Amino acid sequence: MEYADIISGIGVTFILAAFFLSTFKLIRQDAKIYFILNIIGGAMACYGSILIHSIPFTILEGIWAIVALLGLFKLNLSKH
Repeated sequence: MEYADIISGIGVTFILAAFFLSTFKLIRQDAKIYFILNIIGGAMACYGSILIHSIPFTILEGIWAIVALLGLFKLNLSKH
């Protein structure tokens, strides 16, 4: 297994963990941990996609991480 596969695999695991936990109501979709899992997962998967030169997945995962980051900022702003 190559470095890019490991990085991407860990990233996708974080994203799927957030999805699983949310689907089964173990965390809320407006919880910080939900956004953090998606930010880290999306960023790692994006980096892995860059390493293998997959432009469509780089765009997908990059936007995924950015949207999650914006969601976290929105959550923090709404709590103040």
